[in-house]
Amino acid sequence: MSDRKRARGKEERDRRDHKRHKASKHELEKDKTYTKKLSQEVQKLKHVETFYEKPPPGLIKEHEDKPEDCIPAEPGNEEARSFLAHAPTKGLWMPLGKEVKVMQCWRCKRYGHRTGDKECPFFIKGNQKLEQFRVAHEDPMYDLIRENKRNEKETRIQQLQQLLQDTTSSSSDSDSSTSSSSSSSSSSSSSSSSEHHRSKKRKKKKDKKKKDKKKRKRKRKHKSSKASDCSDSD
Repeated sequence: MSDRKRARGKEERDRRDHKRHKASKHELEKDKTYTKKLSQEVQKLKHVETFYEKPPPGLIKEHEDKPEDCIPAEPGNEEARSFLAHAPTKGLWMPLGKEVKVMQCWRCKRYGHRTGDKECPFFIKGNQKLEQFRVAHEDPMYDLIRENKRNEKETRIQQLQQLLQDTTSSSSDSDSSTSSSSSSSSSSSSSSSSEHHRSKKRKKKKDKKKKDKKKRKRKRKHKSSKASDCSDSD
């Protein structure tokens, strides 16, 4: 019995070892195929860089302006010149009007754009202050436009102030005239109280007469229109 058990145990161990060996072989083959694909992609990229981006071997290079040439080679400017010379290669940045490689985005930590750009995946509409700052430092017409806007506002304010002064002066004149008339009327009110009552009665009588005349005219018009209708029908 013990011999049989030992033989069975050996067979099971051999089977397990065989399965493990197969799995390891399969993984090795997968790794090899993956490395081959990666090497092929790298070779393609290298071919693109060497063939399309680099100049041909027989080309005579002319003098090219380097990005660090915009800063004079004087003592104290070494750090700035080295920064411009060794800037990253993706995107563009233009300090002092020269095309230089770009800086890194503060939010997504990628190259090729800045924090206020719409290309950033973390772009928010609240980046208006950053964009205003960027426009103020990049647009040469920014100061001129701002001064024009200020001048327009000042002229508009002056015009409104003049209008207010004119209206206040005219209103003060009218107030003075009304006050003088009111004082004269108050002095004469005591003497003309009886006359006021008489004038009211006269006005009432006149209004009644006018109403009666209007009614008579309407009746006459109505009669004349009826007569004309009858004549047309005949």
